[in-house]
Amino acid sequence: MCDDYDIMLIAPHPDDPEFGAGGTVAAWAADGKSIIYIICTNGNKGSSDIEMTAEKLTYIREEEQREAAKMLGVKKVVFLGHDDQSLEDTPAFRKEIVVQIRTYKPGVVITTDPYRRYVWHRDHRICGQAVMDAIFPCARDRLAYPDLIEAGLEPHKVKEIYFFGAEHTNYFSDISSTFAVKMAALRCHKSQVGKFTQEQEDNYRKVLAKNAEGQAYELAETFFRVVLPL
Repeated sequence: MCDDYDIMLIAPHPDDPEFGAGGTVAAWAADGKSIIYIICTNGNKGSSDIEMTAEKLTYIREEEQREAAKMLGVKKVVFLGHDDQSLEDTPAFRKEIVVQIRTYKPGVVITTDPYRRYVWHRDHRICGQAVMDAIFPCARDRLAYPDLIEAGLEPHKVKEIYFFGAEHTNYFSDISSTFAVKMAALRCHKSQVGKFTQEQEDNYRKVLAKNAEGQAYELAETFFRVVLPL
């Protein structure tokens, strides 16, 4: 049997967890929460280097993600292994997510907002929608997947979902004390962010400061939080 986790972050690509919720993950981990990452694709299209291959990039990005997750205090990383840009909202993909939810039984799930308009990576839209549908109602309903019951994967009810990348937000997470470790984790993704210059960090800090306007703290990550009916 697998250990239960307090929080499951389901992301389309390596590096999405750190960009979307790295400071919040670090804060929750420091507070004793057990956290697992589910990474849906291998990120094997994310390079403009003419000498890079998809196979090499897959290995690089998985290693980068493991390093970043460890830095933030994440207990486990699971890679589903789909090709970058290939996610589809299918019954098979939805069932994959249900398996992860029933296996690790998180109380809280963090994922990408599927409802963001216009310029939004298709994997982000599809991941968020599949996760939402997997949580409610598929993971909770006993008769949804009789074969999973036979395999010992009982229904599980997630209590809350936090969508990152949302245009409309209702939850502000204070990351003033974890901004530095968020940035250190982002720098693990060298294939994506390069050296991440001081100017880029300063500009990113301004975005997070704007998120915190009107709050009693300096920097914030923002989410749209949904509390699910039990």
